[in-house]
Amino acid sequence: MRNKFILTVSLMLIIALGFYGQHWVAKTTTSQAKIQNSRMVPTIFVPGSEATINRFDDLFATINAKGAPHSVLKVQVSTSGQLTFLGSINANDRQPFIVIGFEDNQDGYDHIKKQASWLAKALDTLQDRYHFQTFSAVGHSNGGLDWTIYLEKYHADDDFNIPILMTLGTPFNFSESSLQRRTEMLNDLISGNNQLPKDLTMYSVAGTEDYTDDGIVPVQSVIAGKYIYQKAVKSYTQITVSGDNAQHSSLPENPEVVSLIESNILKPLARSDRKQ
Repeated sequence: MRNKFILTVSLMLIIALGFYGQHWVAKTTTSQAKIQNSRMVPTIFVPGSEATINRFDDLFATINAKGAPHSVLKVQVSTSGQLTFLGSINANDRQPFIVIGFEDNQDGYDHIKKQASWLAKALDTLQDRYHFQTFSAVGHSNGGLDWTIYLEKYHADDDFNIPILMTLGTPFNFSESSLQRRTEMLNDLISGNNQLPKDLTMYSVAGTEDYTDDGIVPVQSVIAGKYIYQKAVKSYTQITVSGDNAQHSSLPENPEVVSLIESNILKPLARSDRKQ
């Protein structure tokens, strides 16, 4: 009698596991199909240290004033990894803007490494919600470091296709003004650059007030990015902007930077979408 009871329970468990397993496979297959067929190609922005998810508002307003507006979704990641969403993506918007910011937005290598891990979590959650696979990335200041560490440690080509990365005033060698004095972080990023996507097009933008720095970040620290990206990715381009709006905090609103984002990110993504 006892053996019969055990056999019955075992059969019920097998049937239940089979049912839920089949349901999980069907759900996963449906989700993957949505991702593969998605025509949404967002541009995802990460602000720098001490900056909030509102950092790019002026940039978005400038771009949206020129034509069909892009939806804006903002994601705040807490220190426990919880995500808070502000804004929304319109149903027919194929090129929305998404900002990912962090409750712990402090400077320093240890903080930046944590931010990169939270960035990975936020991207996975966004993909589950919106089923996109391709996006381009923009990072201001330390936001460019977040993207670089993410690409080296967390990115997988099977999960996301990232054709373009643009960094604005990113201090790849922190506050060092000499390329001969490499920080621990720069050495780590150089060592890990074999993990960068081989088909990535990378633009590194430096601002300059006096041809030495942008008021905060030395130009040579921005240029140090070449040791990480050059010859490791499909294309690496160093760009320097100058003038009244080339200060570090003003770079996202700099007219030349706005033009660079429009011509090198938004237009190529739009052309790619029309080919699909």
